[in-house]
Amino acid sequence: MQGYPDDGGAAKAPDANAASEQALQLDRAFIPPTTPVIRDDAERVVPNGASQPRVQAQKRQPNRSVARSAERDDVYGALDLATNNCRLLLARPSRRGSRVVDAFSRIIRLGEGVSQSGRLSDAAMARTFDALKVCASKLARARVRRSRLVATEACRIAENGEAFLEDVHRRLGLDIEILTPELEARLAVSGSAALIDPASDYVVVFDIGGGSSELILLDLSRHSRGGRGRNFSGRVDAQSCMLAWTSLPVGVVTLAERFGGRHVGPEDFENMVAETHRMLGPFEDKHGVSRLLKDKNVHMLGTSGTVTTVAGVHLGLPRYDRNRVDGCWLDVSDVQAVTQNLLARSYEERMAEPCIGRDRADLVLAGCAILEAVLRSWPCQRLRVADRGLREGILTTLMSEDGVLRTGRRRRNGRR
Repeated sequence: MQGYPDDGGAAKAPDANAASEQALQLDRAFIPPTTPVIRDDAERVVPNGASQPRVQAQKRQPNRSVARSAERDDVYGALDLATNNCRLLLARPSRRGSRVVDAFSRIIRLGEGVSQSGRLSDAAMARTFDALKVCASKLARARVRRSRLVATEACRIAENGEAFLEDVHRRLGLDIEILTPELEARLAVSGSAALIDPASDYVVVFDIGGGSSELILLDLSRHSRGGRGRNFSGRVDAQSCMLAWTSLPVGVVTLAERFGGRHVGPEDFENMVAETHRMLGPFEDKHGVSRLLKDKNVHMLGTSGTVTTVAGVHLGLPRYDRNRVDGCWLDVSDVQAVTQNLLARSYEERMAEPCIGRDRADLVLAGCAILEAVLRSWPCQRLRVADRGLREGILTTLMSEDGVLRTGRRRRNGRR
Protein backbone atom coordinates (compact mmCIF):
# COMPACT_ATOMS: atom_id res chain seq x y z
CA MET A 1 0.00 0.00 0.00
CA GLN A 2 1.30 3.42 -0.86
CA GLY A 3 0.49 6.94 0.30
CA TYR A 4 1.26 8.95 3.44
CA PRO A 5 1.77 7.16 6.77
CA ASP A 6 -0.84 8.09 9.34
CA ASP A 7 -0.35 8.65 13.05
CA GLY A 8 -0.97 5.06 13.96
CA GLY A 9 1.39 3.44 11.53
CA ALA A 10 -1.00 2.40 8.77
CA ALA A 11 -0.50 3.76 5.30
CA LYS A 12 -3.10 6.11 3.94
CA ALA A 13 -4.20 4.78 0.56
CA PRO A 14 -3.76 7.13 -2.41
CA ASP A 15 -7.50 6.82 -2.99
CA ALA A 16 -8.96 6.34 0.46
CA ASN A 17 -12.26 5.05 -0.94
CA ALA A 18 -10.66 2.43 -3.18
CA ALA A 19 -10.25 -1.18 -2.07
CA SER A 20 -6.80 -2.35 -1.13
CA GLU A 21 -5.96 -5.87 -2.25
CA GLN A 22 -2.63 -5.70 -0.40
CA ALA A 23 -1.73 -9.03 1.21
CA LEU A 24 -0.98 -8.62 4.89
CA GLN A 25 -0.01 -11.27 7.37
CA LEU A 26 -1.68 -10.93 10.74
CA ASP A 27 -0.47 -13.04 13.61
CA ARG A 28 -2.41 -14.78 16.32
CA ALA A 29 -0.90 -13.05 19.34
CA PHE A 30 -3.80 -11.82 21.50
CA ILE A 31 -3.64 -14.38 24.29
CA PRO A 32 -4.24 -13.33 27.90
CA PRO A 33 -0.94 -13.22 29.80
CA THR A 34 -0.15 -16.04 32.17
CA THR A 35 2.23 -13.88 34.19
CA PRO A 36 1.38 -10.63 35.94
CA VAL A 37 1.91 -7.34 34.16
CA ILE A 38 3.14 -4.39 36.18
CA ARG A 39 0.97 -1.41 35.35
CA ASP A 40 0.49 2.17 36.36
CA ASP A 41 -1.84 3.17 39.16
CA ALA A 42 -5.56 3.45 38.45
CA GLU A 43 -5.15 7.15 37.76
CA ARG A 44 -2.88 8.90 35.32
CA VAL A 45 -1.38 12.37 35.54
CA VAL A 46 -2.60 14.77 32.87
CA PRO A 47 -0.67 17.91 31.85
CA ASN A 48 -2.57 20.29 34.14
CA GLY A 49 -1.83 18.10 37.16
CA ALA A 50 -5.37 16.80 37.66
CA SER A 51 -6.14 13.08 37.89
CA GLN A 52 -7.93 11.44 35.00
CA PRO A 53 -9.62 8.11 35.86
CA ARG A 54 -9.19 5.33 33.38
CA VAL A 55 -12.18 4.56 31.23
CA GLN A 56 -13.31 1.00 31.76
CA ALA A 57 -13.96 -1.06 28.64
CA GLN A 58 -16.08 -4.19 28.71
CA LYS A 59 -14.08 -7.42 28.50
CA ARG A 60 -14.77 -9.31 25.31
CA GLN A 61 -15.05 -13.08 25.41
CA PRO A 62 -14.82 -15.47 22.44
CA ASN A 63 -18.21 -16.28 20.93
CA ARG A 64 -18.09 -20.07 20.72
CA SER A 65 -21.23 -20.37 18.57
CA VAL A 66 -19.73 -17.90 16.12
CA ALA A 67 -16.46 -19.80 16.10
CA ARG A 68 -18.16 -23.04 15.10
CA SER A 69 -19.83 -21.51 12.05
CA ALA A 70 -17.15 -19.07 10.86
CA GLU A 71 -15.89 -19.54 7.30
CA ARG A 72 -12.52 -18.64 5.88
CA ASP A 73 -14.04 -16.34 3.25
CA ASP A 74 -15.81 -14.21 5.87
CA VAL A 75 -14.75 -10.59 6.20
CA TYR A 76 -13.64 -9.15 9.55
CA GLY A 77 -13.40 -5.46 10.38
CA ALA A 78 -11.41 -3.20 12.70
CA LEU A 79 -11.95 0.53 13.12
CA ASP A 80 -9.60 2.80 15.06
CA LEU A 81 -11.04 6.23 15.83
CA ALA A 82 -7.95 8.02 17.06
CA THR A 83 -7.12 11.59 18.01
CA ASN A 84 -5.78 12.43 14.57
CA ASN A 85 -7.07 9.74 12.20
CA CYS A 86 -10.07 7.58 11.46
CA ARG A 87 -8.90 4.23 10.08
CA LEU A 88 -10.75 1.12 8.95
CA LEU A 89 -9.29 -2.24 7.94
CA LEU A 90 -11.30 -5.11 6.43
CA ALA A 91 -9.67 -8.51 5.92
CA ARG A 92 -10.31 -12.18 5.28
CA PRO A 93 -8.47 -15.15 6.75
CA SER A 94 -5.91 -16.47 4.29
CA ARG A 95 -3.27 -19.17 3.98
CA ARG A 96 -0.64 -16.93 5.57
CA GLY A 97 -2.75 -15.07 8.11
CA SER A 98 -5.11 -12.53 6.58
CA ARG A 99 -5.62 -10.66 3.37
CA VAL A 100 -6.76 -7.05 3.35
CA VAL A 101 -9.82 -6.55 1.12
CA ASP A 102 -10.50 -2.89 1.87
CA ALA A 103 -8.95 -0.05 3.84
CA PHE A 104 -9.78 3.54 4.66
CA SER A 105 -7.80 6.27 6.38
CA ARG A 106 -8.63 9.93 6.79
CA ILE A 107 -7.08 12.61 8.96
CA ILE A 108 -9.94 14.08 11.00
CA ARG A 109 -8.12 15.66 13.99
CA LEU A 110 -10.92 14.72 16.34
CA GLY A 111 -8.81 15.74 19.33
CA GLU A 112 -8.03 19.20 18.03
CA GLY A 113 -8.19 21.63 20.96
CA VAL A 114 -9.31 19.00 23.50
CA SER A 115 -6.22 19.47 25.65
CA GLN A 116 -7.22 23.12 26.15
CA SER A 117 -11.04 22.99 26.17
CA GLY A 118 -11.70 19.49 27.48
CA ARG A 119 -14.33 19.00 24.76
CA LEU A 120 -14.57 17.74 21.19
CA SER A 121 -15.30 20.73 18.97
CA ASP A 122 -18.29 20.88 16.63
CA ALA A 123 -16.00 21.16 13.60
CA ALA A 124 -13.93 18.14 14.66
CA MET A 125 -17.04 16.05 15.30
CA ALA A 126 -18.45 17.02 11.89
CA ARG A 127 -15.23 15.98 10.14
CA THR A 128 -15.20 12.73 12.05
CA PHE A 129 -18.84 11.98 11.35
CA ASP A 130 -18.24 12.36 7.61
CA ALA A 131 -15.38 9.86 7.80
CA LEU A 132 -17.45 7.45 9.87
CA LYS A 133 -20.21 7.55 7.26
CA VAL A 134 -17.71 6.17 4.76
CA CYS A 135 -16.69 3.47 7.24
CA ALA A 136 -20.30 2.49 7.90
CA SER A 137 -20.90 2.15 4.17
CA LYS A 138 -17.81 -0.03 3.70
CA LEU A 139 -18.73 -2.26 6.63
CA ALA A 140 -22.25 -2.76 5.26
CA ARG A 141 -21.11 -3.33 1.68
CA ALA A 142 -18.53 -5.95 2.77
CA ARG A 143 -21.12 -7.81 4.85
CA VAL A 144 -18.64 -8.02 7.70
CA ARG A 145 -19.09 -11.08 9.87
CA ARG A 146 -17.50 -9.64 13.00
CA SER A 147 -15.94 -6.32 13.78
CA ARG A 148 -14.58 -4.33 16.65
CA LEU A 149 -14.81 -0.55 16.51
CA VAL A 150 -12.75 1.39 19.03
CA ALA A 151 -11.95 4.95 20.04
CA THR A 152 -8.88 6.06 21.92
CA GLU A 153 -7.50 9.12 23.73
CA ALA A 154 -9.62 11.95 22.32
CA CYS A 155 -12.86 10.24 23.33
CA ARG A 156 -11.31 9.01 26.60
CA ILE A 157 -10.55 12.49 27.91
CA ALA A 158 -13.20 14.69 26.27
CA GLU A 159 -16.17 15.32 28.52
CA ASN A 160 -18.50 14.94 25.52
CA GLY A 161 -16.68 11.92 24.06
CA GLU A 162 -19.25 9.33 25.09
CA ALA A 163 -22.12 11.57 24.00
CA PHE A 164 -20.53 11.90 20.57
CA LEU A 165 -20.20 8.13 20.21
CA GLU A 166 -23.81 7.67 21.31
CA ASP A 167 -24.88 10.10 18.58
CA VAL A 168 -22.80 8.17 16.04
CA HIS A 169 -24.49 4.95 17.12
CA ARG A 170 -27.94 6.51 16.83
CA ARG A 171 -27.33 8.01 13.38
CA LEU A 172 -25.01 5.46 11.76
CA GLY A 173 -25.50 2.28 13.77
CA LEU A 174 -21.79 2.03 14.61
CA ASP A 175 -21.16 0.69 18.11
CA ILE A 176 -17.79 2.23 19.01
CA GLU A 177 -16.26 1.39 22.38
CA ILE A 178 -13.69 3.49 24.23
CA LEU A 179 -10.55 1.44 24.82
CA THR A 180 -8.69 1.58 28.09
CA PRO A 181 -5.02 2.51 27.70
CA GLU A 182 -4.05 -1.02 28.75
CA LEU A 183 -6.14 -2.66 26.03
CA GLU A 184 -4.72 -0.19 23.53
CA ALA A 185 -1.19 -1.20 24.54
CA ARG A 186 -2.01 -4.93 24.38
CA LEU A 187 -3.54 -4.66 20.92
CA ALA A 188 -0.51 -2.73 19.66
CA VAL A 189 1.71 -5.58 20.86
CA SER A 190 -0.57 -8.16 19.23
CA GLY A 191 -0.58 -6.36 15.91
CA SER A 192 3.20 -5.99 15.70
CA ALA A 193 4.30 -9.27 17.36
CA ALA A 194 5.69 -10.77 14.14
CA LEU A 195 8.35 -8.04 14.01
CA ILE A 196 9.85 -8.84 17.41
CA ASP A 197 13.41 -10.15 17.24
CA PRO A 198 13.18 -13.29 19.41
CA ALA A 199 16.95 -13.31 20.00
CA SER A 200 16.66 -10.09 22.02
CA ASP A 201 16.50 -9.97 25.80
CA TYR A 202 14.12 -7.03 25.95
CA VAL A 203 12.03 -5.06 23.47
CA VAL A 204 10.69 -1.55 24.04
CA VAL A 205 7.46 -1.19 22.04
CA PHE A 206 5.97 2.27 21.61
CA ASP A 207 3.03 3.79 19.78
CA ILE A 208 3.13 7.57 19.40
CA GLY A 209 -0.44 8.63 18.81
CA GLY A 210 -2.23 11.91 18.36
CA GLY A 211 -3.31 12.39 21.97
CA SER A 212 -1.47 9.72 23.92
CA SER A 213 1.60 7.51 23.58
CA GLU A 214 1.76 3.93 24.79
CA LEU A 215 5.02 2.37 25.96
CA ILE A 216 5.45 -1.35 26.64
CA LEU A 217 8.49 -3.22 27.96
CA LEU A 218 8.69 -6.84 26.79
CA ASP A 219 10.83 -9.35 28.66
CA LEU A 220 11.49 -12.16 26.18
CA SER A 221 12.64 -14.51 28.92
CA ARG A 222 8.90 -14.87 29.57
CA HIS A 223 8.52 -16.44 26.15
CA SER A 224 6.71 -19.49 27.41
CA ARG A 225 6.64 -21.87 24.45
CA GLY A 226 9.44 -23.08 22.25
CA GLY A 227 12.30 -21.54 24.18
CA ARG A 228 14.41 -18.48 23.52
CA GLY A 229 15.09 -17.62 19.91
CA ARG A 230 11.75 -18.92 18.68
CA ASN A 231 10.29 -16.66 16.01
CA PHE A 232 7.41 -14.46 17.13
CA SER A 233 5.17 -15.58 14.30
CA GLY A 234 1.84 -17.35 14.40
CA ARG A 235 0.53 -18.65 17.72
CA VAL A 236 2.88 -16.85 20.05
CA ASP A 237 1.55 -15.30 23.23
CA ALA A 238 3.53 -12.08 22.85
CA GLN A 239 1.45 -10.39 25.50
CA SER A 240 2.71 -12.80 28.13
CA CYS A 241 6.08 -11.08 27.68
CA MET A 242 4.68 -7.73 28.80
CA LEU A 243 6.68 -6.79 31.89
CA ALA A 244 5.40 -3.22 32.28
CA TRP A 245 3.50 -0.59 30.35
CA THR A 246 2.39 3.00 30.60
CA SER A 247 0.22 5.44 28.68
CA LEU A 248 1.53 8.99 28.47
CA PRO A 249 -1.03 11.79 28.04
CA VAL A 250 0.97 13.28 25.18
CA GLY A 251 0.83 12.80 21.43
CA VAL A 252 1.69 14.63 18.26
CA VAL A 253 -1.47 16.75 18.27
CA THR A 254 -1.36 17.77 21.93
CA LEU A 255 2.39 18.48 21.89
CA ALA A 256 2.18 20.53 18.68
CA GLU A 257 -0.73 22.52 20.08
CA ARG A 258 1.24 23.35 23.18
CA PHE A 259 4.63 24.17 21.66
CA GLY A 260 3.79 24.93 18.03
CA GLY A 261 4.10 22.71 14.99
CA ARG A 262 4.68 24.83 11.92
CA HIS A 263 7.65 26.92 12.98
CA VAL A 264 9.82 24.84 15.30
CA GLY A 265 13.32 25.91 16.24
CA PRO A 266 15.96 23.95 18.17
CA GLU A 267 14.89 25.50 21.48
CA ASP A 268 11.23 24.64 20.84
CA PHE A 269 12.21 21.10 19.94
CA GLU A 270 14.30 20.64 23.08
CA ASN A 271 11.40 21.93 25.18
CA MET A 272 9.15 19.28 23.64
CA VAL A 273 11.75 16.59 24.34
CA ALA A 274 12.14 17.78 27.93
CA GLU A 275 8.38 17.74 28.53
CA THR A 276 8.07 14.19 27.23
CA HIS A 277 11.16 13.08 29.17
CA ARG A 278 9.57 14.43 32.35
CA MET A 279 6.50 12.24 31.72
CA LEU A 280 8.71 9.18 31.20
CA GLY A 281 10.40 9.72 34.56
CA PRO A 282 7.82 7.94 36.77
CA PHE A 283 7.88 4.86 34.51
CA GLU A 284 11.68 4.69 34.78
CA ASP A 285 11.62 5.27 38.53
CA LYS A 286 8.98 2.64 39.18
CA HIS A 287 10.36 -0.15 37.00
CA GLY A 288 14.11 0.56 36.82
CA VAL A 289 14.09 0.15 33.05
CA SER A 290 17.62 1.48 32.56
CA ARG A 291 18.96 -1.06 35.06
CA LEU A 292 17.11 -3.91 33.35
CA LEU A 293 18.35 -2.97 29.88
CA LYS A 294 21.98 -2.37 30.82
CA ASP A 295 24.34 -4.68 28.90
CA LYS A 296 21.40 -6.57 27.40
CA ASN A 297 20.43 -7.27 23.81
CA VAL A 298 17.66 -4.71 23.27
CA HIS A 299 15.79 -3.30 20.33
CA MET A 300 12.93 -0.86 19.99
CA LEU A 301 9.78 -1.46 17.98
CA GLY A 302 7.81 1.58 16.87
CA THR A 303 4.25 1.21 15.58
CA SER A 304 3.48 4.88 15.06
CA GLY A 305 3.22 7.14 12.02
CA THR A 306 6.19 9.05 13.35
CA VAL A 307 8.57 6.13 12.86
CA THR A 308 7.09 5.14 9.50
CA THR A 309 7.56 8.74 8.36
CA VAL A 310 11.16 8.81 9.61
CA ALA A 311 11.82 5.53 7.83
CA GLY A 312 10.37 6.81 4.57
CA VAL A 313 12.48 9.96 4.73
CA HIS A 314 15.60 7.97 5.60
CA LEU A 315 15.04 5.63 2.66
CA GLY A 316 14.53 8.59 0.32
CA LEU A 317 11.25 7.23 -0.98
CA PRO A 318 9.65 9.30 -3.76
CA ARG A 319 6.34 8.12 -2.37
CA TYR A 320 5.50 6.32 0.85
CA ASP A 321 5.68 2.56 0.25
CA ARG A 322 4.50 0.25 2.99
CA ASN A 323 6.34 -2.70 1.49
CA ARG A 324 9.65 -0.87 1.93
CA VAL A 325 8.91 0.51 5.38
CA ASP A 326 7.09 -2.19 7.34
CA GLY A 327 9.61 -4.41 9.10
CA CYS A 328 12.71 -2.42 8.14
CA TRP A 329 15.53 -1.89 10.63
CA LEU A 330 16.99 1.54 11.37
CA ASP A 331 20.11 2.47 13.29
CA VAL A 332 19.19 4.91 16.04
CA SER A 333 21.88 7.25 14.73
CA ASP A 334 20.06 7.34 11.38
CA VAL A 335 16.78 8.12 13.14
CA GLN A 336 18.37 11.05 14.94
CA ALA A 337 19.98 12.27 11.69
CA VAL A 338 16.54 12.38 10.02
CA THR A 339 15.17 14.32 12.99
CA GLN A 340 17.93 16.92 12.70
CA ASN A 341 17.35 17.13 8.96
CA LEU A 342 13.63 17.79 9.43
CA LEU A 343 14.32 20.29 12.20
CA ALA A 344 16.49 22.29 9.79
CA ARG A 345 13.68 22.47 7.22
CA SER A 346 10.95 25.07 7.02
CA TYR A 347 7.28 24.14 7.32
CA GLU A 348 6.92 24.46 3.55
CA GLU A 349 9.93 22.20 2.97
CA ARG A 350 8.55 19.56 5.33
CA MET A 351 5.21 19.79 3.54
CA ALA A 352 6.96 19.11 0.22
CA GLU A 353 8.57 15.93 1.58
CA PRO A 354 6.75 13.00 -0.15
CA CYS A 355 6.47 10.94 3.05
CA ILE A 356 5.09 13.83 5.11
CA GLY A 357 2.74 15.98 3.05
CA ARG A 358 0.42 18.82 4.04
CA ASP A 359 -1.57 16.90 6.64
CA ARG A 360 1.43 15.96 8.80
CA ALA A 361 3.91 18.78 8.22
CA ASP A 362 2.86 20.55 11.43
CA LEU A 363 2.88 17.35 13.51
CA VAL A 364 5.98 15.45 12.46
CA LEU A 365 8.48 17.33 14.66
CA ALA A 366 6.28 16.83 17.72
CA GLY A 367 6.38 13.11 16.98
CA CYS A 368 10.14 13.25 16.51
CA ALA A 369 10.46 14.97 19.90
CA ILE A 370 8.54 12.18 21.63
CA LEU A 371 10.67 9.61 19.83
CA GLU A 372 13.86 11.44 20.80
CA ALA A 373 12.80 11.49 24.46
CA VAL A 374 12.33 7.70 24.37
CA LEU A 375 15.70 7.16 22.68
CA ARG A 376 17.50 9.37 25.21
CA SER A 377 15.81 7.63 28.14
CA TRP A 378 16.81 4.12 27.07
CA PRO A 379 19.67 4.20 24.55
CA CYS A 380 19.95 1.27 22.18
CA GLN A 381 21.32 0.71 18.69
CA ARG A 382 18.40 -0.68 16.70
CA LEU A 383 14.82 0.28 15.98
CA ARG A 384 12.39 -1.77 13.95
CA VAL A 385 9.58 -0.02 12.11
CA ALA A 386 6.04 -1.42 12.12
CA ASP A 387 3.41 -0.18 9.70
CA ARG A 388 0.86 -2.19 11.63
CA GLY A 389 -0.59 -2.04 15.12
CA LEU A 390 -3.94 -1.69 16.83
CA ARG A 391 -6.24 -2.58 13.94
CA GLU A 392 -4.16 -5.63 13.05
CA GLY A 393 -4.26 -6.65 16.70
CA ILE A 394 -8.05 -6.43 16.66
CA LEU A 395 -8.31 -8.57 13.54
CA THR A 396 -5.99 -11.27 14.85
CA THR A 397 -8.05 -11.38 18.03
CA LEU A 398 -11.38 -11.80 16.24
CA MET A 399 -10.08 -14.42 13.83
CA SER A 400 -8.31 -16.35 16.57
CA GLU A 401 -11.50 -16.42 18.62
CA ASP A 402 -13.35 -17.83 15.62
CA GLY A 403 -10.63 -20.39 14.91
CA VAL A 404 -10.13 -19.27 11.31
CA LEU A 405 -6.69 -17.66 11.50
CA ARG A 406 -4.07 -19.92 10.02
CA THR A 407 -0.52 -19.87 11.26
CA GLY A 408 2.08 -19.05 8.66
CA ARG A 409 5.76 -18.28 8.92
CA ARG A 410 7.26 -15.59 6.82
CA ARG A 411 10.87 -14.54 7.20
CA ARG A 412 11.25 -10.95 6.12
CA ASN A 413 13.84 -8.36 7.05
CA GLY A 414 15.17 -10.68 9.74
CA ARG A 415 17.52 -9.78 12.51
CA ARG A 416 20.35 -7.73 11.26
